[in-house]
Amino acid sequence: MTQCKRMTARRLVAALALTLLAGGAATAQGVTRHKIPGSDFPIAQSVEVKAGTDLVFVSGAVPRPAVEGGDPADPATWGDTEVQTISVLAEIQSRLRRLELDMGDVVMMRAYLVGTDTTGGRMDFAGFMRGYTRFFGTEDQPNLPARTAMQVAGLARPAWLVEIDVVAARPAAGAGDDAD
Repeated sequence: MTQCKRMTARRLVAALALTLLAGGAATAQGVTRHKIPGSDFPIAQSVEVKAGTDLVFVSGAVPRPAVEGGDPADPATWGDTEVQTISVLAEIQSRLRRLELDMGDVVMMRAYLVGTDTTGGRMDFAGFMRGYTRFFGTEDQPNLPARTAMQVAGLARPAWLVEIDVVAARPAAGAGDDAD
């Protein structure tokens, strides 16, 4: 190979590496997460899951009482949206761990939020985000899922403000990390 061809090959490899880094894609174990371009908002714009990766669908989780022995009909027993989000995500984390997965394996999340009188009937998105960012986009757990957050009229128990379901990805046995 001539020196000119080697230089061209090196430039192509360098350009490809820069393109992949600039695209904001993070890849691990058959999953590619695409960040929102030019944004630090803690969700993925999209997530690709390669063939051979098992998907685990985790049913909707609801909060545990924030006040043990409290009256289930009293909203104070369950806490505000932030408290309920933390409770729900801790439950999801517990379920995932029992399946030998963790929050970093979550590729899709749907959050159902109920508005309250204290928020003018609107969902408390800021409270939800305060709870959410304790589990996602942290230094210890930087993986971000694709996510939908929506306001609903109500949940099964009147004082519940948050229900979340997730999909997690588990590489099939023998599947390694993807290398872009």
